Amino acid sequence: MTALTSDVTTSVDLGRATHLACRECGTVTPLGPFYACGECFGPLEVAYDYTAGTPITRESIESGPQNIWRYQQLLPVPSYVRDTPNLEPGCTPLVPAKNLARELGMRALWVKDDSANPTHSFKDRVVACALAAARELGFTVLACPSTGNLANAVAAAAARAGIRSVVLIPADLEQQKITATAVYGGTLVAVEGTYDDVNRVASELAGEHEDWAFVNVNVRPYYAEGSKTLGFETAEALGWRLPEQVVIPIASGSQLTKVDKAFRELSSLGLVEETPYRIFGAQATGCSPVSQAFKGGYDVVRPVRPDTIAKSLAIGNPADGPYVLDTANRTGGVIEDVTDEELVEGIRLLARTEGIFAETAGGVTVATLRKLLDAGVLDPDADTVVFNTGEGLKTLDAVSGHVGPAATIPASAAAFTAAGLV
Repeated sequence: MTALTSDVTTSVDLGRATHLACRECGTVTPLGPFYACGECFGPLEVAYDYTAGTPITRESIESGPQNIWRYQQLLPVPSYVRDTPNLEPGCTPLVPAKNLARELGMRALWVKDDSANPTHSFKDRVVACALAAARELGFTVLACPSTGNLANAVAAAAARAGIRSVVLIPADLEQQKITATAVYGGTLVAVEGTYDDVNRVASELAGEHEDWAFVNVNVRPYYAEGSKTLGFETAEALGWRLPEQVVIPIASGSQLTKVDKAFRELSSLGLVEETPYRIFGAQATGCSPVSQAFKGGYDVVRPVRPDTIAKSLAIGNPADGPYVLDTANRTGGVIEDVTDEELVEGIRLLARTEGIFAETAGGVTVATLRKLLDAGVLDPDADTVVFNTGEGLKTLDAVSGHVGPAATIPASAAAFTAAGLV
């Protein structure tokens, strides 16, 4: 990582974060509301000095609160973050999926179930980090373009913080996610078009309203770091060790790359033993630009127009697509995609075997897990973690036509018996 140059200074309190570094050319930028390199327009990423201050140890982490702020020393957030109103996400369960493992012929499988977060998706993590940084940087409005889960998280976090939210969504978003955003009372605007159209509008608005923090636009470097906590929690829950394989859904691709970053940081700090791991990515076939690039052997991702019921993954031009390819190739992983029919079966399989009702993104992940196993690509004997990033109640339409009552009977025990349900 590029060293901090002498002409880069900062007066903001973002913990051990020292500067932003371009992921393409390495140019250093001071901490601030910047997301694109001034030299090559590449994306910026937060860099840290973990040697500053008290040592980061397992004990110092374990003594922290039961939320993501136990990893405060590893995040770009102010020292006072625990004292500010926030949704306190994180510390979601790592569920031993013994029934699912048995059905799939696996030795050891866990589900990192982020549906247990306050608004029932992993987005609460990234929004919490974005909000903490935005406050320190002087923003007064929390905003975002969203495919749904982020909309819920931003609206709720802003309400808890007592500030205004502005959320832009595709007009054809699932009704459950629209309702679960509007209920918090912020400004919710439906845009005719795909998520990529919504994101373009948000980028234009970010340039016009200097006091609006678009969490995944002008404060994106800080927002993205929140996904590291998924990796931190997984390793801690496994007894401070890295899993051998993980399967992660891909929308923008940021979650996958930041879980990888978390594993590398834990290893470099000596918090876990540095052991090899493979990262597998999961997409819906109807929006699979990264999977297509991987299968074609390309190092760039060609944008597509989404056509899938997995709307939370329906980003046709994923910002982190090239870095997902790098991560998969470096770790020996694979990027795969599954059809809408397969993802529905993935939702039902996880629900039937483990009692976890996943949204469509979780269905994509479980279906991809099964597909990779069937293809002999994923090792059934390796310790494996799959990520369920959202609650199934958010995407009821995906399965409503596939499940229902076994029978409708008159109100008598005799009718129950006559229906052959005993």
